Amino acid sequence: MAGSEEDGDRRNVSDVVGVLVLGACASWSLITAAAHDGRPEGVLLALLAVAAGYAAGRISGALLPVAAPCAAALTGLGLTVGLPRLTPGPDLVGPLGHAGATAALLTLATGAACCAAWTTGSPALRLLLRLLAVGIAVASAALGSASGLATCITVLLCSLAAGRMRHRGPGIAGLALAATAVTGLTWAVAGNAVPDGLADALRGRLTPHRIGLWHDALHLARKNTALGVGPGRFGELSTTAAQSLLPDGKPHSAPLQIAAEQGVTGVLLLVAAFCWLLYALWRSPRPTPVVLTAGAALTALAAIAAVGNALSFTMVSVGVGFLAGLTTAHPLIDEPAGK
Repeated sequence: MAGSEEDGDRRNVSDVVGVLVLGACASWSLITAAAHDGRPEGVLLALLAVAAGYAAGRISGALLPVAAPCAAALTGLGLTVGLPRLTPGPDLVGPLGHAGATAALLTLATGAACCAAWTTGSPALRLLLRLLAVGIAVASAALGSASGLATCITVLLCSLAAGRMRHRGPGIAGLALAATAVTGLTWAVAGNAVPDGLADALRGRLTPHRIGLWHDALHLARKNTALGVGPGRFGELSTTAAQSLLPDGKPHSAPLQIAAEQGVTGVLLLVAAFCWLLYALWRSPRPTPVVLTAGAALTALAAIAAVGNALSFTMVSVGVGFLAGLTTAHPLIDEPAGK
């Protein structure tokens, strides 16, 4: 009984933190929009999608701890294959635009399949679910998503390694460091603060156009540190975006977009939102392998969002919330230890 009460207290704390963080994100987007005549609808829709996905994941994870993540994995794979605009074509290099959404959905699907594998107590079903995860990685290669293949394999390896970890704290800390490293590298590229050799290699992979967008975003962030230029206004003020044949008004980097449009406070709130997800996983009553697998998938998604436009797709935001909700729910049935 004491353990059950402790688990309830932990969930209540993480839920309260989540409500406060998401509420602060929504409020700040409205404040910056009012200050600069911005358009906060995109930010508000993304926050609503995360919250709705999280709630649905909590309910599904409690009622169907194995079937729900399995269904999520199949849905993510089906959406990627079934929506042609999400398939990266030959004119898209790296996680840019729809290619980023493809990589993100495949990564979340792989994480969900691995979570389902750790949740089930049947060895045969566990093997089948891991084969599903491998199949998703193979599908990413077939779709031409190099970034999706890399992140799917990373999640698979992290999931296997998670089964050998007794404590989740070091794993969560490692995931936070990994996300920080990728974001820091993105910021360094935007500020021309990387060595020439590395800069040339990254330029070939990321394309000069995207790096130009990053330069513009960092320039706008430095000129408007406090409030940014307002949500949805980057495309109006970016020289590189104006020169694009198919402008979408995005810098194709979530941290840099928030910095340019919502200032330093917006960046801090974005960091707080990611830290809340890791905190909720750390306090989760689920087995450590499930928690660390989900953390690896969400961290991989954070890396994709740092160099791409994945979070502009509502289905990706819903998937983030749903996976987080699944792995912080308290199933109504006993779970295996996951070893």
